[in-house]
Amino acid sequence: MHNNEPAKFVLTVSCPETNGIVRAVSEFLYQRGATIYEAAQHRDPVIDQFFMRVEFEESASELPSASQLDEDFTALAESFAMQWQFHELATPSRILLAVSKHGHCLNDILHRWESGVLPATVAGVVSNHEDMRGLTEWYGLPFYYLPVNKENKAEQEARLLEIINDEQVDLLALARYMQILSPELCAQLESRIINIHHSFLPGFKGADPYAQAYNRGVKIIGATAHYVTADLDEGPIIEQAVEKIDHNFNIEELRQIGRDAECAAFARALKWHCEHRIIVNGNKTIVFR
Repeated sequence: MHNNEPAKFVLTVSCPETNGIVRAVSEFLYQRGATIYEAAQHRDPVIDQFFMRVEFEESASELPSASQLDEDFTALAESFAMQWQFHELATPSRILLAVSKHGHCLNDILHRWESGVLPATVAGVVSNHEDMRGLTEWYGLPFYYLPVNKENKAEQEARLLEIINDEQVDLLALARYMQILSPELCAQLESRIINIHHSFLPGFKGADPYAQAYNRGVKIIGATAHYVTADLDEGPIIEQAVEKIDHNFNIEELRQIGRDAECAAFARALKWHCEHRIIVNGNKTIVFR
C-alpha cells in the first residue's frame, strides 16, 4: 500500500430484513482482522428490505483482496439472500464524461478531479460536437469525437461501448450530453450511467426549460442527478439541488442559477457513486452520505 497505509475497503449489502445481519457481517470482518470505521444501515419498511454500507481497514493482519473477500463472503451472503459488493478504496472508479455543447458541468467536474476532491480517475471525454475539445485537451485528457445522426447512431453507440470496455470505465457520466441512449445500452450499463437533468423530474421538458420556468413564474428552480434507464429521465434519483427565486430574476439569471444547481447536484452524485455510498432500491436510491 502507499506509504504503508492500511488497505481500506467498502462493503455494500442489500437483503430481506431479518435478525442477525449486522452481527454476522461484523463477525465475518472481525475474524479476518478488519477494523470497521464507518457503518450505516437502513430498513425500507414498505418492502421489508435491509441496506448496509460498511467501511473497514486492515488492523494487525493483512486483509485479502476484494475478490478474495467476495469469495469468502459468499456462503454467509447466500444464507441471508444478500446482494453485495466489496470495493477496494485504493482502486478509484474510472469515469468517462459525455458532453454536447454546454460545458459548465464538464468544466466543474474536471476542476474537481484535478483538485483531488473527486475520488475518481477521469478516463476521457466523449462528445457529439467539437466545442469541448479545447477544454478537454487542456486537462491532458483524450477527447473522443463521435458525431451522431439518424444513420450512424447505432454505430457511434457501439463505438462508445468499445471505449468504455477498452478504458475499463466504471461510470459513464452524462455532463449535459444531449443524446438519448438506446434501451440496449441502458440495460447493459445498468446503474453505471448518471445524468444531470435541468429541473426537478419530470419538470419542464424541451429545449429551454428556464424560459418555460420564467413564463410560469416558478418560485423554485433546481436540478436532478439520476441513474439512466430506458425510461427517459425516469431513472432512480440520486440528488437534487434547489434555489429559491422570485419575480425579480430575468431568464439569463435563471439559467445561471440553474447551471450552478446542475453542477452541485451532478458533482455530489458522482462523488457518492465513486465512494460506493449509493444502493439502488427499485426505482429509488439509498444514499449513505
